[in-house]
Amino acid sequence: MSINIYLYYYILLYYLHLFSVSANFRNLVIGHTNKENYMEFTKLSSPSLKDLFIKEIENLILSGKLSIGDKLPSERELAEQMGVSRIVINSGLNELAKAGFIEQKPRIGAYVADYRRTGTVETLLSILRFNGGVLNKKEMKSLLEIRLAFEVLAIELAATELTEKDSRNLEVLLFQFGNSSDSREAAENIFQFHHEICMISGNVMLPLIFYSFKELAVMLWERYFRLYGVEKLFDNTAELYGHLSKHKPSEAIKTFKASLEPTINGDISIYYE
Repeated sequence: MSINIYLYYYILLYYLHLFSVSANFRNLVIGHTNKENYMEFTKLSSPSLKDLFIKEIENLILSGKLSIGDKLPSERELAEQMGVSRIVINSGLNELAKAGFIEQKPRIGAYVADYRRTGTVETLLSILRFNGGVLNKKEMKSLLEIRLAFEVLAIELAATELTEKDSRNLEVLLFQFGNSSDSREAAENIFQFHHEICMISGNVMLPLIFYSFKELAVMLWERYFRLYGVEKLFDNTAELYGHLSKHKPSEAIKTFKASLEPTINGDISIYYE
C-alpha cells in the first residue's frame, strides 16, 4: 500500500499557518474590543509525526480501506513509504495496539485487529473523532446506560460515606459549576462534581472508571449545554447535592435518574440520527 507523505507536509504547514494567523488575529481583537465583547480563542498546536501516522492508520481502518485481518507493511517499508523514521513507526504501532486497532505478532508483523472486540475507551474516542464528534443514537444510548449503572452505585455509597469535609468539597464544585463562563467550562466543572461523588463512594474502581471516560463525557456535556443551557442541569445537580448532604441515597438516586433517563430515552435529545 502506498501512502503519500506529501499529505502530512501540507497538514503540518496548514496548522503552522493557522497558528501564526491566530496569534496576529488575537492581538487585533484585543486592540479593537473591550473586555465585555472579547472572545478567547483556542490555542493551536501542530501534531507530531507520530500523531499523524496514528491518525492516518486509524482513518484507513475506520474507513474500511484496511480490513480486519489485513497485514500492514513492515516497519521498514512503512518508514520508507511515509518518509519518517522507524522509531516513529514503532512508537505509533505500539499506541495503535494499545487502542485495539492492530495486533502485533512477534517476528510475524502487525495485523488489523477487530477493534470492536479488543478496543478501549481510546478506541471509542478515535471513532468519535473520525466521525467528526458524532455518536449515533444507539452508541450514545449504550454509553449513557453504562453511566447510569455505575453512577447509581457511586451515589448510593457516597450518600452513606459522605463526611462534612466531603460535603464542603461538593458544595465548592457545585458553586464552580453554577458560575461557569461557557459551555466547555461548565462541562469540565460538572465532570469534577460527579467524579468527586465517585471518590467519596469509597469504591476504588469507580473514580478510575469514571475518569477514563473524561474526554468523551466532557464532550457530551458540552454539547448538552450548547443545546439547552446550564440552568436546568444546575438545578438538578443542586437537588442531588442536597440529598447527598442529608444522607438520603434513595432520593439522590431518584434525582439523578430524573436528569439522565430523559436523555437515554431521547426525550431530551443530544443524539445524531
